[in-house]
Amino acid sequence: MPISLSQKEKIWESVLSLLKETIEDRHVFDSFFATTKLYKIDGNKFIILTTSKLSYTFLSSRYLSSIENAVKNVTETNYSISFINQDDIQSSIQTMGEEPKHNFFQSCSLNSKYTFDNFVVGNSNQEAVQASLFITTSPGESFNPLFIYSKSGLGKTHLLHAIGNHIKEKRPFYRVLYITTDAFIDEFVKYVRGNQQDESLKDFLKTVDVLLVDDIQFLSEKNKTAEMFFNVFNFLISNGKQVVLTSDKSPNELKGLDDRLVSRFNMGLSVNIKNPDVDTCIEILKRKIEANSLNINDFDYDGLVYLAENFSRNVRELEGALNRLLFYKINSKHTSKIDVDTIMESVSGIKAIKDKSKTLTEERIIEAVGDYYRLTEEQIKSKVRTSQIALARQICMYLCRNLLNTPFVQIGKIFGGRDHSTVMTAVEKVENLLKTDTQLSTAISQIKKSLQ
Repeated sequence: MPISLSQKEKIWESVLSLLKETIEDRHVFDSFFATTKLYKIDGNKFIILTTSKLSYTFLSSRYLSSIENAVKNVTETNYSISFINQDDIQSSIQTMGEEPKHNFFQSCSLNSKYTFDNFVVGNSNQEAVQASLFITTSPGESFNPLFIYSKSGLGKTHLLHAIGNHIKEKRPFYRVLYITTDAFIDEFVKYVRGNQQDESLKDFLKTVDVLLVDDIQFLSEKNKTAEMFFNVFNFLISNGKQVVLTSDKSPNELKGLDDRLVSRFNMGLSVNIKNPDVDTCIEILKRKIEANSLNINDFDYDGLVYLAENFSRNVRELEGALNRLLFYKINSKHTSKIDVDTIMESVSGIKAIKDKSKTLTEERIIEAVGDYYRLTEEQIKSKVRTSQIALARQICMYLCRNLLNTPFVQIGKIFGGRDHSTVMTAVEKVENLLKTDTQLSTAISQIKKSLQ
């Protein structure tokens, strides 16, 4: 088994501890030795990473024998010592054949603007932030995998990029790969079709030290792709590589995934991000206002509270309201402090739409059921009779009848002109199933909750 990242760190700490005792000049140690890292043990080669060409030259020319002796004392092995400079790391890696050129995931990369520093922490996300920071201190050792789940727009992707950026900053020689599940599926499809000649997607993924995967729920019902991911996932975890996953549901709520994969997701730590509270929303607004080079004192605090209370379903909704306010400010004659009335006026249009969307209608019911079962409105209303679509359609009819008391004839018209007897049969079927089918009962309960 290859030496894990944590083992390499412990070995190098022991080597540095010995060197510190033998080197008389403390300034020399702090300037040249303290910043080095063990990059790799390759056969009988002990490769040391330096942070500058000066350090590279100084250590290799003056302290090679001292380092060799320290390494031998710690490892009880005669290693050949070599150095690699951080600035030349990419070219050197390719020379050693460690990171071959590849064409995978060209559209995926870490976004440097997403960091822990600009992530607003509150009661709703504190646990997720703490877990994310914890794994960056020793990737692969604890909470592996880390599974972050929440509804859309609450910061999962921001945290995923923040983890990657933080690890790259502290450990520049780590291979950190951020990908979306859609990108993984696309790459797998291209690969099995032979569009990636002379390259192995699986082998490439096995070279990664930290794998960050966004929206893993989209792997549902993709059996062959999931099988590939399962194999890669097992390899990375067993070799001490860190895996972080995000999803819109907890592992146990994911549908259409092999039980083996769900159980692997549960073996680490799962953390939930909830809807932000008012205080967190206000802090987010302040951060966004300052990021736009505006003075926070120009905005009435009560107006910010109004935005926080009325647009707190998710961060994206809150940002949309703020963007509307900033646009209104730029295009209005208001140059002094933006008072609460101005803030309310600026978002009156989108609030009216938002309030209207809360009104329960047949279309909202169809949309909620579709979201739950990953189906489109067209699929639910179609003539298709596959089991999942048919069940979703029957649930829609049942909810329309029970929540809105919509006449059977009207429900039939909504669903493509079906007659009232078909609708009655569908409603009765769901009512009978609810008496014994706990899974269906849970599904309908969650759909009703989403409609509140």
